[in-house]
Amino acid sequence: MVSNLEKNEAVLETHLPLTRVAVGKVRDIYSVGADKLLIVTTDRLSAFDVVMPNPIPLKGKVLNQITIFWQDYFKDLIPQHIITSDVDKMELPAELIKNFRREIEGRSMLVKKAQPLEIECVVRGYITGSGWKDYRKTGMVCGHKLLPGMKQCEKLPEPIFTPSTKAKSGHDINIDFGEAIRIAGKEIAQKARELSILLYKKGQEYAASKGIIIADTKFEFGVLNGELILIDEILTPDSSRFWPADRYETGRDQPSFDKQIVRNYLETLAWDKRPPGPELPAGIIEKTTAAYCEIFKRLTGKDIPGSDL
Repeated sequence: MVSNLEKNEAVLETHLPLTRVAVGKVRDIYSVGADKLLIVTTDRLSAFDVVMPNPIPLKGKVLNQITIFWQDYFKDLIPQHIITSDVDKMELPAELIKNFRREIEGRSMLVKKAQPLEIECVVRGYITGSGWKDYRKTGMVCGHKLLPGMKQCEKLPEPIFTPSTKAKSGHDINIDFGEAIRIAGKEIAQKARELSILLYKKGQEYAASKGIIIADTKFEFGVLNGELILIDEILTPDSSRFWPADRYETGRDQPSFDKQIVRNYLETLAWDKRPPGPELPAGIIEKTTAAYCEIFKRLTGKDIPGSDL
């Protein structure tokens, strides 16, 4: 468990001797030549679009390696940006690998540089989260008129594409498909919608065989040489809601294998969901690490090294 981890296991921020081109809520991104990026997934956790002050040990490794798992699973469906996740094959300076192996091994990947779309590609298979809140107010979610009388966490007749904006600061904003077309262009938006629903259905089918419900998820796409490719994280506990199928029941919140654990805790506080984020108790941190490691093991059949679960 977390209490048994070495104190230096958690990586809150990286400082590699490369040009850092972006610091995301979770990932540090470095330039490698003119056409490649090194993406390092830290143990930072963002909730309500605010980065928490405490890292979640092993979280970055789970996110990175579960993405690698799905990249292989989807390799025949769509081109992707990954070049390699093997540190020794990244053609990085030998001195960098020697001195910073702990910061990058298991939590990084070398990728092709693409132009990201300016929309988040969200797919919902169940009505929960912000979608549930919108439905209760309007009967709709991002322009989709839903059946009346639906219950919290109820399965939708078919998955729906509910894109959002990409906020550089503050909260992402849910938009309808017409706005997605305005931002990304009709052809790209339609292709992104088609691929998002396809990948969600394929992923959910696999997860169901492991006793897991993927309630919703977010995909990221980019354009490289005029082609739409899959980039960033894929079906991770940060970008998705994972529920145990044997404990699923409509009309209430579900037990989860994702950062909903932290969200639920934060909802009990008198916090306005603006930076800085509040300190997380050790018990919440440990429970969250355990959930991330558990979903990785359920989906892949493997343990994250160091999890000690």
